[in-house]
Amino acid sequence: MRPFTKRTIHIIKNIPKGKVMTYGQIARLAGSPRAARQVVRILHSMSEKHQLPWHRVVNAKGEIGFKDEEAFYSQKLLLENEGVSFDKQIDLVKYQFHPIEIDVVDFL
Repeated sequence: MRPFTKRTIHIIKNIPKGKVMTYGQIARLAGSPRAARQVVRILHSMSEKHQLPWHRVVNAKGEIGFKDEEAFYSQKLLLENEGVSFDKQIDLVKYQFHPIEIDVVDFL
């Protein structure tokens, strides 16, 4: 497994309940600021295997990225069950998780 993938998985696994992170934020912390789409790929292909809390990752606007109605409502329900309340956009000032950068650096 590539180092970026390992770091991405580590970051996602450590998003606490009731908080979210953005694809770009995770990519930046994992060491590749322009790799938000890679984060999407990792979530899509490895969430089940690594038991990732995929529902805690949203786009830069604080929106759920799914266009599929069933997937959208599934993610919305999971977030609401953790106390994240929103209509269309999540208030990133209130709910965005900002891990202490040293925690990610220690993992490297």
